[in-house]
Amino acid sequence: MQTDSSLYNRLGGYDVIAAFVDNLLEMLKQDPRFSRFGMGRSLDSHRRVRQLNVDLICHRAGGPSFYTGRDMKTSHAGLAITETEWEIGIDCARLALRKLGVGERETNEVIALLEHYTGDIVESSIKASEPAA
Repeated sequence: MQTDSSLYNRLGGYDVIAAFVDNLLEMLKQDPRFSRFGMGRSLDSHRRVRQLNVDLICHRAGGPSFYTGRDMKTSHAGLAITETEWEIGIDCARLALRKLGVGERETNEVIALLEHYTGDIVESSIKASEPAA
């Protein structure tokens, strides 16, 4: 394996990234703590979110895809995503990568890619265990 190869190539390309996104979205969909995010969305909207995520990760990992979606701050404005929800999502991402047999180096790079957006996505510093004011 080449050490100078892009993250996209080291992950296994589009198909592995798409499988990662599919696994991650399915985990989040099955987790009752994330049920509020899927309400009122059509199947087409879910497919669009899936494809935008695939394109974003492929693009940021050095692949040939081009991300055409909105910036993360605009896309997540008003969702009031908490630090706890974000941390759970990151844990799910690690698990989804592990299920695909992605190595530790690449896993850490994907997680860093995702964590780049923390400040744009997390709106609420309230932890899930803390009562809302």
